[in-house]
Amino acid sequence: MTDTNDFAAAWADWHESRVRATTSPLGLASLVATHWLTADEAAYEGVPGTWKAAGEKILGTAPALHGKTILQDGRPVGTVEGASISLETGQDIEWGDKRLRYFSRDGALALRLIDPDAPTRASIRDLSAFEPDESWVLTGRFTDAGEGATQSVESIDGHVSDGELAGTVDVTLPGGESASLSVTTDPRGLRAVISDGTSGDESYRFRFVPITAPGDDRSVTIDFNRAYLPPCAFADHYVCPLPPAENRLSTPIRAGEKAVVRN
Repeated sequence: MTDTNDFAAAWADWHESRVRATTSPLGLASLVATHWLTADEAAYEGVPGTWKAAGEKILGTAPALHGKTILQDGRPVGTVEGASISLETGQDIEWGDKRLRYFSRDGALALRLIDPDAPTRASIRDLSAFEPDESWVLTGRFTDAGEGATQSVESIDGHVSDGELAGTVDVTLPGGESASLSVTTDPRGLRAVISDGTSGDESYRFRFVPITAPGDDRSVTIDFNRAYLPPCAFADHYVCPLPPAENRLSTPIRAGEKAVVRN
């Protein structure tokens, strides 16, 4: 068992890093628009010029952006020359303190606007969370869904698509409820989208839970103390996935982040 003081200190460091990241000038709370584009060039609120979708590219005409830096995955790769702009996957345009960002979903393209002065950022005071509790660090067992497996995913805006399915994680929760969670891959392992007995009351309507990569024996560690709020808890312009039916738990999971605390 981890020393209780070390466990609490590690959780406090994680929580502080989450607050810093989500409230940073270009963090989750700074998204002010997701403009879905069509094949017809059009103007959009808060964004200079006109824009359209063209295959897998976003094309724009915006003289005001001449000379602005184009970023690829956060790194400068060029500048806007003249009024014509072409954006591809992973690209942003630095527009003063703001960012114009390429976004795609199931072949549909959108131009996102990230603004450090967003009211959704300025109003945040903290992220509320349950007190860290080692009894919510659980061991589960992973079952691989197989290469190419998918699941139906409904997003918060009602859009339904086929999403990647890594497999399931079987776990018994404190109190005895057995769960078989659908999980996807994550840069650090696996991830589940869950709701529970606190959702919509003591906590936000759903949360994301990181899960370690499976060991050789297919065991995984699920630390519900690291359950975190989805992007759509910070701004209305995200398109977060909702929990599938099997991930809607009845047990109150009083661990992890609860809600965005605003002024």
